Amino acid sequence: MPKQNIYQLDERELIDQVAQWGFTREAGAAIWRCLHRDAPGSIQQVLGVPAALVQRLDEAYEITPVVADGQIGASHEGVLKYLLRLTDGVQIETVLLWYGRRRSGCISTQVGCACGCPFCATGQTGYVRDLTRGEIVGQVMFLQRELHAVGEALTNVVLMGMGEPLLNYTNTIGAIRRIVDRRGLALAERRVTLSTVGVVPGIDRLAREPLSVKLAVSLHAASDELRDRLVPLNRKYPLDALFRSIGDYVALTGRRVLLEWVMIDGVNDTREQAEELAYRAQGLHVHLNAIRLNETPGNKWRPSSVERIDAFTAILDEYGVPHTLRQSRGASVAAGCGQLRGSRQGVRTTPDQSAFAGSRASEDPVLDEGRVSLDVPSGTAGEAHVEDPQI
Repeated sequence: MPKQNIYQLDERELIDQVAQWGFTREAGAAIWRCLHRDAPGSIQQVLGVPAALVQRLDEAYEITPVVADGQIGASHEGVLKYLLRLTDGVQIETVLLWYGRRRSGCISTQVGCACGCPFCATGQTGYVRDLTRGEIVGQVMFLQRELHAVGEALTNVVLMGMGEPLLNYTNTIGAIRRIVDRRGLALAERRVTLSTVGVVPGIDRLAREPLSVKLAVSLHAASDELRDRLVPLNRKYPLDALFRSIGDYVALTGRRVLLEWVMIDGVNDTREQAEELAYRAQGLHVHLNAIRLNETPGNKWRPSSVERIDAFTAILDEYGVPHTLRQSRGASVAAGCGQLRGSRQGVRTTPDQSAFAGSRASEDPVLDEGRVSLDVPSGTAGEAHVEDPQI
C-alpha cells in the first residue's frame, strides 16, 4: 500500500490516527507541532515522540514533495527554483525569492494550467491535475526547510506558481488555512497573496471567507477584444463581470485588490489600453502592478521598451491610477513570472546552498509600498523598479 503524504492530514486526523495506534493524543499533537515548526525532511526526522511511534508513522506516511532533478539558483537576484516530484511522479516547480528581509515562497496549486494564456509557459503545457491540500502545504514546508538550513524562515507566501488557484478552490483555501493557522505554520494572513486570472465565482466566494489574505488579479488588458486573446478565460468571465466582482470584493472586505499587468511591446502598452484601464479603475480601491514580459520558448511577443512603459504609466498618472513597476527576478533561470512549466528546463542537478548568499547582506530596497528600489541607475527614470509589495 503506497504511503500517504502526511501533510494531507489535518490536526484532528493525525491525532486520532496516533491514538488508534495506542499512543497518547499528546504525542499526536507533538508530531503536528514538529511537522509545521521544524519542517523535517523525512518522517524519521520527527522529534519529541517515542521511536516506536516514529516507526509506525514512517510505515504509513511520507513527506512530499521532494526534489526531483535539482535546484537552480540565481544568487545575484536572490532566486532559487526547485523542480519537485510528487508521489505519482508528476513534477511541479516552486520558487524561493530571497532579498532584503523578505523570504517569499511562490507556490503552485495545479500541475499545469487549463487557462491557456499564450504568454505563459505553464498555460502552454496544458492541465494535468489539481494539487491536493497536502501537496500545496508540502511545497511551503519544503521551502521552510531549505531556509531553516541557513537559519532563516519564510516571511511571505504567494500563490502565483503553476496553475489557477481559484479553479482548485477547496484545496487552495484548505492549504491557506493551514499556512496561517497558529497551530500550523502560523504565517500572518496579510503575508499571503492569492493570484487569479479572474475566476469570478471564486473571487465572489473568497470575499466571504474569514481570511484576510491579499488578492491579485492578472488583468493584462482592459478591453474584451484584447483580453480574449491574452487571457482566454475572459470569454467566460468578461471584464464587466470581473470588475463588478472586484468592486464587490473591495466593498465586502475593505481590502485593496492588486491588478497584474504584463507589459507586452505594441500589444497592451498602448495609449488606448492605458485609458481604458484608467476608466475601469476609477473609484475602485485597486493598485496596478506592471512587469515587463518574461520571454518563453515559442512566444512571439517581446517585452515593452522603457519608453513605452514610461508613456503608459504617464497616462495612468494623469488619471490618478496608483501603480508599481515590479522588478523581474529569476528570468535568467526560467523562474520569473509566467516561466514555470514543471520541466528540467535550466535545472542543475547539484543543489547549491550558496545561491542564498548573494542577497543575504543586501538591505531591503523597499520598506513600504510605492518606494523606489535603491539600485536604479541614475538618469534612467523610465527603468525605475519598485518591488511588488505583496511578494
